[in-house]
Amino acid sequence: LVQATASALLLFSSMSNAWATGQWDITQLTHSTSCLLLTIAIAMKLGLVPFHFWFPEVLQGSSMTTALLLSTMIKFPPITILYLTSHSLNPTLLTTMAITSTALGGWMGLNQTQI
Repeated sequence: LVQATASALLLFSSMSNAWATGQWDITQLTHSTSCLLLTIAIAMKLGLVPFHFWFPEVLQGSSMTTALLLSTMIKFPPITILYLTSHSLNPTLLTTMAITSTALGGWMGLNQTQI
């Protein structure tokens, strides 16, 4: 459900940019609302803070192979979109989310009892 919501936000970001600027190119985002929606969608897809609550629950109930695929291969498309649109997005927000995700992930990993 979270991934479907993130996909819908990604499409809505592209549509709102096309509506505001007349361009369908997602790599040329110039509308601030579109940039914010794209940042939220990518954060949800990657499981970054503050959109990380779904990821540990899914991994906990998965087999090792499924967890491996969810943790690695499924992350490549959102990272590719992030790379293609990085010049349009707010670098301070992305850096803050990355540092917070790393710190919170390490701290929560210390409390992990099921390995």
